[in-house]
This record gives sequence, C-alpha cells and structure tokens, in this order.
Amino acid sequence: MKSLEATFAKAELYYQSNDDANSEEYYRLTIQKARILADHPEQLLQPQLTNTTQTDSLKSGSLPTSAIPTLSKPASQPEWTDPANKKEARTVEEEILSEKLVGTASAYTVVSGDTLRLVAAKLGVSRQHLFRMNKLDAKATLKIGQKLKYNNRKIIPLRLREGIVVNIPDRTLYYFQQGKLVRSIPVALGTATKNEKYIWQTPTGKFKVTSKQEDPTWFVPPSIQAEMEDEGKEVITSVPPGPDNPLGKYAIKTSIPGILIHSTIKPWSIYSFASHGCIRVYPAHMEEFFKEVKINTAGEIIYQPVKLAVTEEGRVFLEVHQDVYGKSSGLAAEAKRLVEKNQLVDRIDWKKFEAVVKQKLGIAEDITM
Repeated sequence: MKSLEATFAKAELYYQSNDDANSEEYYRLTIQKARILADHPEQLLQPQLTNTTQTDSLKSGSLPTSAIPTLSKPASQPEWTDPANKKEARTVEEEILSEKLVGTASAYTVVSGDTLRLVAAKLGVSRQHLFRMNKLDAKATLKIGQKLKYNNRKIIPLRLREGIVVNIPDRTLYYFQQGKLVRSIPVALGTATKNEKYIWQTPTGKFKVTSKQEDPTWFVPPSIQAEMEDEGKEVITSVPPGPDNPLGKYAIKTSIPGILIHSTIKPWSIYSFASHGCIRVYPAHMEEFFKEVKINTAGEIIYQPVKLAVTEEGRVFLEVHQDVYGKSSGLAAEAKRLVEKNQLVDRIDWKKFEAVVKQKLGIAEDITM
C-alpha cells in the first residue's frame, strides 16, 4: 500500500507542478498497481517495510531530501519512442522505484520498419539480450505488433546537480537538472579496436558544452582523413548538412578536442562501440536533448564497468559490464571491493554476486540475500 500511496503522491506532486508528462506517467502506474492489488488482495495484509529516504552522495554536493523521493520515470527511461510512433504499446512487467536506478523490465511493441538491431538501439540493450529474453533465433524476423521483452535497468553511476554524465561501459548518457535525472539516453561510443596508428576510444574527463549547431557541417578531422587515405577511400575534408552527413541533424560541441555529442544517420549503431570517439545519439532522443541542454553545461565522461547501489528499501543491486577498453584491474575484485566498502558482506547472496560478475550482462541485478 505504501508503494501505491507514494506513486499516487508523486503523480499529484507533478500535476501541481504542471508537469503533465510525468504526472500522466505516475497516474498510469498508480492505476496499474491498484489493479495488481485488486487481483492479489493478500498483498494488502503483508507487513510493510519502513521506507527511509537516503541522501545520495554527490561530487558537487548533496541532493535535498523530501517526504516523497524525487524519482525518474521508470517506464520511460530511456525515452526511446519515436515521435511518429507515439501509439506504441508498452507493458510494464516489473517496476522498482528508486532514486538509485533507471530503466525498467518491460515489453516493446514492434512497429513498421523495426529490426532487432534497431529495437536494441532504441531500448539501450544488445541484440543478444533480446535473443535471450525472447528465446529468438539469430535469424528471426520481426512482425508488426510482436511483443519483445527486455530489461534495461541500470544503476545511476554518478549524480550531478546540473550536467551530463556519460559512462563508457554502459553506453549511456545521463542528464541532470536541479539534482534530478531528467534523461537517460543510450549512445554509441568509440570503437575499442586500436592499432599503432589509430585509437578511436572515447576519452574520459570533464568537459563543458561549448556550442550547439542544427544542420551542422562535418569538418573531417585530419586523423580520419588519414584513415580514409590508408584504406584507399576518397579523402573528404567536409560534408555539408543533409542525409549523408554522419553528424545527423544536431551536434553539440564539447571542450574535449574532437569530441561531439551528435545525432546519426546510422540509428541502428546506437548502444555499440562504433564511432571514432564521438558520442552518437538516436535521432529522436537527440532532438529532445538538443532543445534542453544549454551552452556551458558541465559534463564528465567516466569509465565505470562495475556499479553497486542500495535502494531506499535496502535492496542491493549490482551491475557488471564488459571491460571493453581493458582499463579495469579486475571486474570481480572491483565488485568485491564495492561490497566491502559499503559494508554489505553479510547482506548479499554470494551465488547471485558470482553469477552477475561472470555473466557481465550490463543489467542492474538484485543480489540481496
């Protein structure tokens, strides 16, 4: 009941703040929860846990606490729905409300033009994840109206009062305003492949947004021109705005030399390591993000393949990704260090811990004992 009441209270809070999108989402979740409780009245008799709001530790300070936690929209993060497909059905299968987590376990409804690769890009999951979750053959074709189960739940790696966080291993951009996570966007990042001459890995470090451009011209960096020449391709120095421009319709320049956050003409490449270092964003996501982000917005690109979080209800979640750039000294050791640092040794199921570390699925998994 407390979860139902908290969800309804959150909907009311958004409504009073004239935030129609969030209020509608939480009213919908309230109705879903009420239906579940009506179908399973025995849940009303279960003892309720005391919900204590924890304050996140920030690099830039601490978030203010309140009676109602400030939560991200669990059923719409990341916001993958294309504007042309606003009627796409979404069925929430499992919802965990926590300031520490983003994403959900849900189902996607296939629309015209979808492929497994494109759906995976929209949702911020891998094709292998969709194969596994839906017991699909690698050669499977999709049908309009088909439901695809997925889980894109992630642990928020770093909170900022204002700004952008990009975590390379989880291929996700997190955008914060006034201490609140307002967007969680799957991205494509620099390829892990490197040789003696070229390294296209996305660099880590702090940055600021220095400019924004709609319909940008792409001025090809000398390093990419050299690669074109080495590969026997025509050397191009610039590409004008249009359907052949790799930057797509929107580009955001950062203070890190050569690193842009931009749209793409290859939307199926999102949630992969496929760029020359830039941060690619799905076109529909980029259009909204471009409108919101301001010049001088601060940001940071981090490399955190192992993440751990304790929810407000005391559940312990662990998320482990592949060490794609080979920067970790050991994923298992890092996961164990986080457990010990947070004094959780006696609160987790070590078999679940080992499974998460071994599988490296990149999903926030509950490892609570």
